[in-house]
Amino acid sequence: MNRSASILCILALLAFSGCFGGGSGIVEIGNDRASLGFERLTGRLVSFLDKDNDYEFIDPSAVEGLPWKVDPADPDSFSQDGEYKVTFRKRGRSRVDIRWKYKGDVPLVVRMTVSLEENRPMAHWRASFSGLKAIMSDGVTYPVITGVKPYANEDLVMPSWLGTLIHDPAEGSSEDKPKVYSRSFPGGSVQLFLLYDRELKRNGLYFSSQDTTSTAKSISFSVAPGHVGCSATCLVPDKTVTDEFSPGYDVVVGSFDGNWEDAAGIYREWALDQRFCRESRFHNGQSPEWLEKTAFWIWNRGRSSNVLKEAEDFKDHIGLPVNVYWHWWHGCPYDEGFPEYVPPKEGRESFVEAVARAHKKGIHSLVYMNSYQWGDSTESWKTEGAGEYAARKEDGSTHRHVYQKFSGNGLTPMCMATQFWRDKYSSLCDTVVNRYHVDGVYMDQACMNLVCYDPDHGHTLGGGNYWWDGFGKLTRQIRDVFTDGSDAMLAGEGSAEDWIPLLDDFLTLESSHERYQGVGNAEPIPLYQAVYHDYAMTYGSYSSLVYPPYDELWPKEFYPANAETLLPEEFNMQFRLEQARSFIWGMQPTLANYHSFLYDKRKSEMDFLEDLVKTRYNALDYLLYGRFMGLPEFDSKEVTIPISKVSIYAGRTGDMVTRYEKTIRTLLSGAWLSREGNLGIAVTNISDEDAEISFIVDAGKYGIPASGSVNLISSGGKESLGHYSEHGEVKCSVPAGRSYVIELSK
Repeated sequence: MNRSASILCILALLAFSGCFGGGSGIVEIGNDRASLGFERLTGRLVSFLDKDNDYEFIDPSAVEGLPWKVDPADPDSFSQDGEYKVTFRKRGRSRVDIRWKYKGDVPLVVRMTVSLEENRPMAHWRASFSGLKAIMSDGVTYPVITGVKPYANEDLVMPSWLGTLIHDPAEGSSEDKPKVYSRSFPGGSVQLFLLYDRELKRNGLYFSSQDTTSTAKSISFSVAPGHVGCSATCLVPDKTVTDEFSPGYDVVVGSFDGNWEDAAGIYREWALDQRFCRESRFHNGQSPEWLEKTAFWIWNRGRSSNVLKEAEDFKDHIGLPVNVYWHWWHGCPYDEGFPEYVPPKEGRESFVEAVARAHKKGIHSLVYMNSYQWGDSTESWKTEGAGEYAARKEDGSTHRHVYQKFSGNGLTPMCMATQFWRDKYSSLCDTVVNRYHVDGVYMDQACMNLVCYDPDHGHTLGGGNYWWDGFGKLTRQIRDVFTDGSDAMLAGEGSAEDWIPLLDDFLTLESSHERYQGVGNAEPIPLYQAVYHDYAMTYGSYSSLVYPPYDELWPKEFYPANAETLLPEEFNMQFRLEQARSFIWGMQPTLANYHSFLYDKRKSEMDFLEDLVKTRYNALDYLLYGRFMGLPEFDSKEVTIPISKVSIYAGRTGDMVTRYEKTIRTLLSGAWLSREGNLGIAVTNISDEDAEISFIVDAGKYGIPASGSVNLISSGGKESLGHYSEHGEVKCSVPAGRSYVIELSK
């Protein structure tokens, strides 16, 4: 159907349907790539046309409501269907200002500007609201896009830690019960959702917020058979007194061709000009040198004998810089005794001596401390009056949660905006870094955002950016207490663009997605890496060859007999898959619960891991400093493997493992562009059979010279494979269990 026919169909449908105020006409804006149509009498969005592919996104008969929404404290105080007047003012062919003014007792006025980029099918939406005090709205939502046509082979992309790709997201939903996928910000990796057809790979729906102020907000997609809707909501600060409010940022709704990798490139174009990148600690050389040189993280728990000694053993095997990410070192039970971390389990003297010995071996320690939780069963909760500074819900209650199921004792989040909490936490960092001589602090639950309604905490109530702002003040205060010349680091849980200027490393666990989520219609993708890899270091994985440990300070009666004993061998391929993902995604590799007996009991897997780690270390130009260029696919066997879902943290009663099966490819690969303009293609063969790969060089796609050298980077170093030319073929053998980086250099 051509463009004219599309508009005629819409007009005919509007004339037929009384709900659209028959015959009222369409107000249209457009450029050479796209157009948007609004119903003149209501202001409803009834058309979004991609002209390149002559594709109409909107089914006007399925449109519900206006392209904005408010959330009144009393739902009976305001109805969007009340009497209002809508006016349009076009500013050129590609921009329109729309105003909705309500009549009667509610003086609500909504102003919205919608404009199309000059040369792309991308529409920018910005809105302001006045008259809010009369309804005390919790949030304002714009745009609200409804009536979006579903795709035949639908994929939804959500910005979780690294990214999640959900196949057929409407599966299990109904017209009455749509599935809603939502993410709160700041805290999501990037402010971007995508929906597209995985087979056609054109006319995908691009939906992103362009907020750089770290204001509390969310993005949601609602999917059901035959129906898709999407929206972005910003919480209103001080809703009882706020009358006028504008979030002050654009929300972009557009069309793109390709898959999530292509859309990530669009988002990256914007992100590179924002403070997330300009103020990146990693990119600006502010992170410790030893952190960048880390070849491997050992993620062990408990006393130094179970952590530092095991790290020394692994370093002796691998001969590269190994550091520890250290949980359960503290003298309080995990997930209930925070922040009574000191003295350590083994006592101060033993701990300090062990850290000193590790330093002589070149091993650095990153110790766990939750960034905002306080155990409300602790003595310090009472004696220090911590409850006064806890984050509060609107009804005055706290955000208390019980993580440790055995005792029933809970943790209560403190308000990040209070100086009381920042003083408490920074003093703990002072102690562990300056007196216990560890090399950094892992701030658990860092990349998250809570709302607080306590009027005595000195911040706006509910909405606002005080949580992120408070976290920034906290990290600056922590670094101020580090002694002169300290090269201590700060890491945090998750990967979120807002925290790139604040933290040195980010724990992201999605390479081991199935180990905590099981197998379903979702799979992990390196969306965050595609945007920010060369601006933010990432590490972490639940990948392990043994059952999880159990904190010695938890109740003895629940201690599992198989703690830190070998998992069944059938899960070895899952281990390889997890480590291979970290490798091709450009992460610092991590192993949970390493023990020296693994070299005897799981020698093949440890050989695989050692080869991968050494190859990565020889290719840091790509896998640490490089820019993500996509996940090329080579001809590869598909195999169905057993998958274990095993929590890494909490002990449990009953069976510890839930078994699934998953079909995977045995060759995994990722492409990376170095700062010098060379291309490196990381490849891992996780099978026990040799593989052959070949590809045609597409120099234009990657922005590399039309000809140059081909080198093979392996655990043993670099060797020449000859030369390449544009559209020429490159071939390489990848032995069983080996990892390579194929380098195309100038």
